[in-house]
Amino acid sequence: MTQPCTHLLLFGATGDLSKRMLLPSLFGLDADGLLPDSLRIIATARSVHDTAEFRALAAAALDATVDADRRHPDQVARFLDRITYVPLDASKAEGFAALAQEIGDTAHVAIFLSTAPSLFGPTIAGLSGAGLAGPGVRLALEKPLGSDLASSRQINDAVAAAYPEDRTFRIDHYLGKETVQNLIALRFGNTLFEPLWNAGGIDHVQISIAETVGLESRADYYDGMGALRDMVQNHMLQLLALVAMEPPARFDPTSVRDEKVKVLRSLRPIDRATVESHSVRGQYVAGAVDGQPVRGYAEELGRSSGTETFVALKAHVDNWRWQGVPFYLRTGKRLPERTSEIIIQFKPVPHSMFGDAPLKPNMLIIGLQPDENIGLTMMAKAPGLDRDGLKLRSVPLDIGINNAFADVRRRIAYERLLLDLIEGKQTLFVRRDEVEAQWTWIDAIRAGWAAQGMAPAPYAAGNWGPNGAIRLTERDGVSWHD
Repeated sequence: MTQPCTHLLLFGATGDLSKRMLLPSLFGLDADGLLPDSLRIIATARSVHDTAEFRALAAAALDATVDADRRHPDQVARFLDRITYVPLDASKAEGFAALAQEIGDTAHVAIFLSTAPSLFGPTIAGLSGAGLAGPGVRLALEKPLGSDLASSRQINDAVAAAYPEDRTFRIDHYLGKETVQNLIALRFGNTLFEPLWNAGGIDHVQISIAETVGLESRADYYDGMGALRDMVQNHMLQLLALVAMEPPARFDPTSVRDEKVKVLRSLRPIDRATVESHSVRGQYVAGAVDGQPVRGYAEELGRSSGTETFVALKAHVDNWRWQGVPFYLRTGKRLPERTSEIIIQFKPVPHSMFGDAPLKPNMLIIGLQPDENIGLTMMAKAPGLDRDGLKLRSVPLDIGINNAFADVRRRIAYERLLLDLIEGKQTLFVRRDEVEAQWTWIDAIRAGWAAQGMAPAPYAAGNWGPNGAIRLTERDGVSWHD
């Protein structure tokens, strides 16, 4: 059994991710008695603070993110007592000795690396040189892990030189969401769906991740990446893999990730020949979101740009289970509402005994955000005496996760991922071959865009992307689930 770590080394500890997610998640785990009693948290960043100053910063972060009824003073004090702060310029190797000295001779360390990709190499070299890459040390990496297959391999090679795959934890925070894990439970914990979960029972699948926000504070990063690499390469392809994978033999890291990578390697390439018919690029211009006027992408950025803020794709998984079933993917910024959902559209009944009464195929709706829920549309008889024949209506059967599990606190995705890192459980982390299969597919799309000169089409902020996204599905007689 993997040994829980005694020290958690948190890089980028003064950054936005740490304040909004990591520190509140660790506090939640501590308050519920889930952290090892002996666990110490060593926080580090370039900012010059002493431990007392950083603890004050951490307390302010908890005040801003954790409900007041959960911030019991004794629990906050106990959590802050776990934390020590060591300032470090990760680009300078000599600073890592202070980290090693603070940690001491322990053999069980978990390192959470949330830094700019340009610092991955120097940081790993510094950790290794300071003796923080031994057999009991595991490393977690926050995205982005490269900007294409070549750069991803470069990062992974640098990591592998110090940390073998069984001690490397690549984070995709969507895998920590309850409803994403519920997708696995829904498929493989019930007999209802799996017999229909194939080309014989499913007409198509839709995966949408929509944001209402624009650039916020991510202008430089986002303009260098765009929607395809920022959202599709990681979150959306991981969701697709979970929907499409074969049943794993066990719920363990090897079994689950083996099945996911098979799906990713089975994705039909979208290349120069098909990129115009199977993909849509967009960039928002001025419009209105939630009734408020917003500027266009170029105005927010302060210059013109060819980066896409919206992408829609028609994907196929070329294997026995999914032959002929399209997977429609859609993501973008400045869309009408913030939502993430997976739609499983089942095929219609082969024959209707109800004459002209319209029958709508069943649809499974898995909501990831803002609300986590599972819904299933079913045909039912409308009340009445039916003198002119039965009248049917599509009705929803909704399972609101918050209602079904009202006695259980809803957790931040990072709580699960941090606890799994501390305990050494890799199932919900991404393996290297998954990442490289994802980049292989994404690089072909980008090469196709370049070869065909496909510039982003404009769409007004507050709309569901350019008109091409509608045509992408309507050519197949399908409508997006808005």
